[in-house]
Amino acid sequence: MILMRHGESEFNVVYKRTRVDPGIRDPKLTPLGRHQVAEASAYLEGRRISHILTSPYTRAIETASIVAERIAVPIHVDTRIGERAAFACDIGTNGPELRHAWPTLDLDHVDEEWWPTPVETEAALDARCRAFRDRQIAADNRREVLVISHWGFIRGLTGHTVGNAQLVEYDPHDTHPGGGTVVPMDIPC
Repeated sequence: MILMRHGESEFNVVYKRTRVDPGIRDPKLTPLGRHQVAEASAYLEGRRISHILTSPYTRAIETASIVAERIAVPIHVDTRIGERAAFACDIGTNGPELRHAWPTLDLDHVDEEWWPTPVETEAALDARCRAFRDRQIAADNRREVLVISHWGFIRGLTGHTVGNAQLVEYDPHDTHPGGGTVVPMDIPC
């Protein structure tokens, strides 16, 4: 499977510069973020990907939408692969509002408040990553999945810290946490 971090968000722009949480809830992608995702999508063309599994945060759904349009695969939303909610940007949009914003996606399983509260501990993140890994080991189509998630979840799963729109080739059979190979790419940041 391939893991992908969402493109640059409005939060990332401010936090990168100030290292202070700017208080932006569930931010959208920036124009640069959209460009980063388009660039990373080129790597995915010709790959055998049957579907995208994405976090329900707006920046992840926007990332998934850009990729899905380019490689023509369906998007499935999974609340279990979201961020660990350490910043304001990790307070998501509630289920009804997401269904209104993304009427073509199946979001009936997304609750009113689906993000972790309070801040998820490292132990809880590790347990969530292990559960995801175990589900993927059992999945027949795991080699054909593109997972669009976040810095914290990808770090918790693989041990890698990745930039916006960065890709990681990942085998859930690898030891946990760890494994995977960061795909070298020249993505503008």
